[in-house]
Amino acid sequence: VMKFGRVQVLLILAVLSFLLIQFHFLPCSNNVPMEEKPSPVHILILSSWRSGSSFTGQIFSQHPSVFYLMEPAWHVWVKMYQNSAEVLHMAVRDLVRSVFLCDMSVFDAYMSSQKKKSDLFQWETSRALCSPPACDSFSRSDIIAAGNCKTICGKYPFSKVEEACKTYSHVAIKEVRFFDLKVLYPLLTDPSLNLKIIHLVRDPRAVFRSRENTMANLKRDNSIVAGSQETKGEMGPYNTMQVICKSHVEIYKAGSQAIPSFLKDRYLLVRYEDIVRDPLARAAQMYRFAELRFTPELQKWVHNITHGKGQGAQAFDIGSRDALRVSQAWRKTLPFQKIEKVQNVCKDAMDLLGYRLIQSEEEQKNMSLDLLFAQNSS
Repeated sequence: VMKFGRVQVLLILAVLSFLLIQFHFLPCSNNVPMEEKPSPVHILILSSWRSGSSFTGQIFSQHPSVFYLMEPAWHVWVKMYQNSAEVLHMAVRDLVRSVFLCDMSVFDAYMSSQKKKSDLFQWETSRALCSPPACDSFSRSDIIAAGNCKTICGKYPFSKVEEACKTYSHVAIKEVRFFDLKVLYPLLTDPSLNLKIIHLVRDPRAVFRSRENTMANLKRDNSIVAGSQETKGEMGPYNTMQVICKSHVEIYKAGSQAIPSFLKDRYLLVRYEDIVRDPLARAAQMYRFAELRFTPELQKWVHNITHGKGQGAQAFDIGSRDALRVSQAWRKTLPFQKIEKVQNVCKDAMDLLGYRLIQSEEEQKNMSLDLLFAQNSS
């Protein structure tokens, strides 16, 4: 009997010990998710060609917490150029989703099996691909010029792209190949993503003038956007602008008027003219929206890159320039006849986004900067 009683006591002590251990460690196990790495933030800079998107992308690329890619959907359009933009929307969306999740196997469909990091479109514009673990020649905290990176970091294997992506708290993509916000709804409702959209627009007259200077670079893209027949002849450039302006109207309406609940606080309209007029304030606004800290180093870089003497003549060139003056060059170089045609095809976009119409050659000549932006200052 005594033996049986001892066994009972031992069993009771064992159960009590187990319960005490569980009680002791339960709060710790409940706290585990709080100690885990926070979910990444995904940022899509949504724009169109020649709208200041490369510069805006650099504001994110140079941040030490951001993994950035510039126009990864370029690969889709090059591979499937026979199709329209609408047909390619889903393929582009799937690629963007995979990049946000750091799954770079999605590029297998668009590159050779022997691909290198340098096969990625404009890879050198990504500071993250120019610093560890993607390249050991620079520090992750450095401000890195694309030219310096391209010279030194091109020979690393493509696997470094995915490896680097997984080490960042924010993944940002700049893309000019979406023409409908509704196409992105599956990404906005995807529980594996925390997507925020920055919709960057620019005065269509400035866009048109800049596109004239880079027409050869945009020939294939124009055909995909507006159709090969529509891009021919004197009205070709205006037909393309009409499609682009219409898409900005639709995106803005979907993002800011009667928006679905899943878009609340996840859409931000930014005008390029507002960025170059007050770069520090607008960069701070975008960083707050993206949950990023605006460091003193980045504040200095943003100021310097927008207050230089460069002309910004080269496509994708992000060198130091007088950004405000360059952004307004169209007012002196674009003939009024062309301004009138752009205003005709883009009137809805200009009205909605606050760009003032110019009514005559005389007004074009005499209009001050403040008057031009009297309706779209914020």
